[in-house]
Amino acid sequence: MLPEFLLPETTVREAGTGPAIALGTERGGTLILTLGITRIIEQESIDLSIWGSVDGSTWSVKPLVSFPQKFYCGTYQILLDLSDHSDIRHIRARWQVNRWGKGDPKPLFDIYLFAQQMDRQLAAVGA
Repeated sequence: MLPEFLLPETTVREAGTGPAIALGTERGGTLILTLGITRIIEQESIDLSIWGSVDGSTWSVKPLVSFPQKFYCGTYQILLDLSDHSDIRHIRARWQVNRWGKGDPKPLFDIYLFAQQMDRQLAAVGA
């Protein structure tokens, strides 16, 4: 099923959860997750994590992986190693946002999250 957007470019103003994405044949492999932040205002942060599920309705108690807290526009990547979680069939993103300082107290981010299997990425580099 991958590569796929776990979250297409979206405007985020509060905490939220993305849709459940079925892993298909990528279960137990390693995924490259790319977080893009295309718009941000000053004095705010976003924390984004990835959660797993066996059935698509009951989600892990702890995140499978989390991006370090972000404050700036950019493109960031992390690896999600599912080799110890081969029973996970679905993943989804969750985020928390925070804003401080002057002006509108509501955060404002435009973000996207893309997932692809690591093996395909490495094969393309080696060709």
